[in-house]
Amino acid sequence: MSNLNGETSNNSRVNGFDTVKVLDTMLANDHFSKWLGIVVDEYRIGYCRLHYTVKEEMMNGFGIIHGGALFSASDSAFAFACNSQGRLSVALDVTISFIKSAKIGDILTVEAKEIHTGNSTSFYNVTTTNEKNEIISLFKGTAYRTGKMVYEPGNGANY
Repeated sequence: MSNLNGETSNNSRVNGFDTVKVLDTMLANDHFSKWLGIVVDEYRIGYCRLHYTVKEEMMNGFGIIHGGALFSASDSAFAFACNSQGRLSVALDVTISFIKSAKIGDILTVEAKEIHTGNSTSFYNVTTTNEKNEIISLFKGTAYRTGKMVYEPGNGANY
């Protein structure tokens, strides 16, 4: 299995799709998330919680975490959560608010939660917190749910 570090719930299968296989399929080619050092702690339908350690390469010119690093980790959690039902979903619109800074060595937790899923769109809130449970950033994402599946049972990825 991939770097799934934690738990899946009893609802790890939907419409014949295994959410862990969905995550494994996505992570297999997600080199950017690997570079970020993301570890997925919990994954289930409509939900993803992951963490990563802030590295020197993530710093901006002021010695604090670059907004792009925060955005990227939030986008990864969003992508994992919105694809968890097995239907290939892509971002339509996202926004992020930077609340507090982070520094090298901080361990940040990113939690993506489904708000609503319809036939063609889904909506998520993604919160990044530090080890003191202080909010670092708030991300809101809207995804378009395509007609394709992340993987076909018995086959590989469809993207």
